[in-house]
Amino acid sequence: MRSLFPVTDLTTAATAPAPPTASEPSGPLPGHPGHPGHPGRADREWSFDELAEAYAYPTDLPAEGPGNSWLRANMVSTLDGAAQHDGRSQPISCAADMRIFGTLRALADVVIAGAETVRQEGYRPARAREAFAARRAAAGQGAAPAIAVVSGSLDLDFSLPLFTEPLVPTLVVTAAGAPADRIAAAREAGAEVVIAGDATRVDPARAVRELADRGLRRQLTEGGPRLLGQFVAAGALDELCLTLSPMLTAGDAQRIAGGPGVAVPERFTLASLLEEDGFLFGRYRR
Repeated sequence: MRSLFPVTDLTTAATAPAPPTASEPSGPLPGHPGHPGHPGRADREWSFDELAEAYAYPTDLPAEGPGNSWLRANMVSTLDGAAQHDGRSQPISCAADMRIFGTLRALADVVIAGAETVRQEGYRPARAREAFAARRAAAGQGAAPAIAVVSGSLDLDFSLPLFTEPLVPTLVVTAAGAPADRIAAAREAGAEVVIAGDATRVDPARAVRELADRGLRRQLTEGGPRLLGQFVAAGALDELCLTLSPMLTAGDAQRIAGGPGVAVPERFTLASLLEEDGFLFGRYRR
């Protein structure tokens, strides 16, 4: 993996070829940062610590009130805009994408997902990761992030391991008008019910606030597209981590964000860009 942006002197040194010599007419010399055996080679596999530094949450969030949480999304898209293939994101992903996926989860207090995504992707409880244990402890976090499932109807299978075997109790984010028997079933399964809307519609901005009020301030949403579209429309998204997959699928797969459009497009700023094997890993901030 290599960093394309921001560009630093180290980036330039690690990617620039060494001058050719008589004994080695092409390619970097041993000891040069670009040589395959050099520990600083730009396209080596990054450690989890390096990824954690690259994707660290802001440290200057206020303790309470407006702006006391940070919601980032993690999504993958093909070159022609497909967020899925055959209903799942895995076929358009790669090993490096999954390492970043795991890193983003390990940095978060809570992972937010829509009910349809939970069903399609076969969500399981987040697990404790030894590689991130010390970092989470230093940040005052538990062993693993909580999973929060957004569903107005609570049409969920509460016998799944996501609800019966979590290291941290799973939350269900719903609305005040959700069926009373489904709310009772969620609580009976051990889930924490979070009311974040009237009638049967969850208010995405309120969901962010309700989770932050429970101390879950470092937030990560993995979609799906409908939920991400709701966060975008509500102006609640602070950061998008987007993997651009060098694949074409055609077809009519969803984009990374769906639902009604916004009146005026909101511009985000590129914060960083990594590359590995043709996959681009961008971070964009509001």
